[in-house]
Amino acid sequence: MAEQGIIIGAGDLGLRVAKLRTVLGNDVCTLRRRILPAPEGVKAVAGDLHSAHDLARLPSDADWMVFCATPDSRNASAYRHLYIDGFRKARDLLRPKFCLFVSSTAVYGQNQGEWVDESSIAEAETFNGLALREAERICLQESSGRVLRLSGITGPGRNMLINKALLGTECANIWSNRIHVSDAASAVSHVLERSAAQPLWIASDDTPALQCDVLNWIRQCHNLAPLPGPGGPAQGRRVSNARLKASGWQPRFASYRESYALSSLEN
Repeated sequence: MAEQGIIIGAGDLGLRVAKLRTVLGNDVCTLRRRILPAPEGVKAVAGDLHSAHDLARLPSDADWMVFCATPDSRNASAYRHLYIDGFRKARDLLRPKFCLFVSSTAVYGQNQGEWVDESSIAEAETFNGLALREAERICLQESSGRVLRLSGITGPGRNMLINKALLGTECANIWSNRIHVSDAASAVSHVLERSAAQPLWIASDDTPALQCDVLNWIRQCHNLAPLPGPGGPAQGRRVSNARLKASGWQPRFASYRESYALSSLEN
């Protein structure tokens, strides 16, 4: 019998995961308030995560559930409502056999260029970091819970750094970490295949880079003059993907050069 899976949050990332899992023969059901065109074979449900009636339209006791929803607003209330209240409600009502919460490297507070991995203390005190840390704790209360922390997602429609580079605004001396959305989806699917493995994973590309280097590479691709470096000690952190790679995962987009190449922004 085919595995049955649920994806809460069927945006770009969720739908890419759904496609990967259906190719592997899983029966996949997604939940999103506003339905997007779904891959062939995916059952898309329009509903509210906070409605028990809508959640009841999803399969209970599924083999796995991925929670990768995103909040409507960037504030503490919205983050807590989605990631803490929403995640807990979905998990407790649906009772999947295996649950994967998609989190963020924003849970780390290190800010002096340190390398961070799964063993590093997650001590961010920002509102998003606090909400995500609490949701992670709720997920990992159960032995079947897993957490995947993603660095900043690149890919189609994610043009913040490109716009910053082309506008020529001042670049910051800060470490940045990225993962292309297609690699993020493959990382989610990869962790689903390893339900008995480590409870905590990080997915990022192979190449943390200073923001100024990324912006100037983009500008070079558009025949623009480089921006001056800001000088001073670098802030931010560098994210290691060593655990995930050791388990057999490899990013297709190994650095910002691949992520911001034109082809990567179109598919």
